[in-house]
Amino acid sequence: MNNNRGILYFQSNWCQPCKTLGSIIESLEGSGVKVKKVNIDYDTMLTQQYNIKSTPTLILTDLQGNELGRKVGMQSKQQIIDWYNG
Repeated sequence: MNNNRGILYFQSNWCQPCKTLGSIIESLEGSGVKVKKVNIDYDTMLTQQYNIKSTPTLILTDLQGNELGRKVGMQSKQQIIDWYNG
């Protein structure tokens, strides 16, 4: 578990893959992975800051918000955990 990282999960209500990934993201809550859900339709500042072009997008950040990595599209729960802890 890495306490110096977090994931920004960029999604939208109209994105079908986001709905599938959303249930995986919710299942991560007990695994120590810190995730902040960002709706691209409402949080345009963060969406622009991280230059989000498609959803779902996961951005791995440090505590200062610096991007450490990016995943676009569907990911399995284990892929996200491994990436987060990597």
